[in-house]
Amino acid sequence: MKRKFFRTFFISLVLFTVLWTGFIYKTVIIAEGEDEVDYEDEGFLDRLIGGKDRITFLLMGVDSNDVKKSKGTRTDTMILCKVDKSTGKISMLSIPRDTKAFIRGRNGEEKINHAHAYGGPELSVKAVKDLLGIDLEYYVKVDYKIVKEFVDIIGGVEIDVPMDMKYSDPTAEPPLYIDLKAGLQVLDGDKALQFLRFRKGYADQDLGRIRSQQQFIKSAIKQALKIENVGKIPQMIKSYYNNVETNIPLALILKFAVNIKNYDIEGIQMDTLPGESKYINGVSYYVPYEEEMQAIVDLMFNDDNNENNNN
Repeated sequence: MKRKFFRTFFISLVLFTVLWTGFIYKTVIIAEGEDEVDYEDEGFLDRLIGGKDRITFLLMGVDSNDVKKSKGTRTDTMILCKVDKSTGKISMLSIPRDTKAFIRGRNGEEKINHAHAYGGPELSVKAVKDLLGIDLEYYVKVDYKIVKEFVDIIGGVEIDVPMDMKYSDPTAEPPLYIDLKAGLQVLDGDKALQFLRFRKGYADQDLGRIRSQQQFIKSAIKQALKIENVGKIPQMIKSYYNNVETNIPLALILKFAVNIKNYDIEGIQMDTLPGESKYINGVSYYVPYEEEMQAIVDLMFNDDNNENNNN
């Protein structure tokens, strides 16, 4: 059995920290002696709240114990995300890891999660860009450890576990022991990781796991944004810097941080790339439905495509 160590896109941490990093940078890091940003510069606030209203980025989870040492690994989770600071709208499209796609520099089509192993996050971004026909340059890459740390920091995440989940693999790194009972409960970091790594019991396999990811995402974001967690921001940013790799410029993050209270967490738009599983030459692929895929991409991302990610 292939051992996949990262079982979700943990957008809860990514969105929260991307949107709050600017605030933390100013109030925590700058206060401790950093002075790269000139806050007295005339026009700084105009630049902060001006410019792009939307940012689109690819969120990737990698099969690695350390996001900074993940060269040559495959992505286990890929989600295309868009955040619109003018409307507060957040959109996320899950891309199954076995999606059949063209990867630049390779002969023929392969599973899209191979792109990272061949050329890192940059090639993954290009593969998604080519598959979906969108402008895309930004990425956020995380490893599985971040969920355990983050969930413990925010005080757990309430989840309605859909079934008894039991599985073990002592040879995995780290060893995998899943033992959860069905029902509504608050999961700590360890149990949240068990919930997100479980995949054997879903009737529709990876699609079922994606639905569980999306359930976790909404609950975790809601918990993270509670007022009692504001005082835990320094711990969150420490976890962010240890476990997240991104090419989103700090200046752009700052622009989105100022509107944190305006984002529609309850109304997050989530979907999964439409398609079906097929065996082709003995290999299992997820083959997208072309027309349905284009319709979803147009609805979620291409309405403002010309304004996104053009520097």
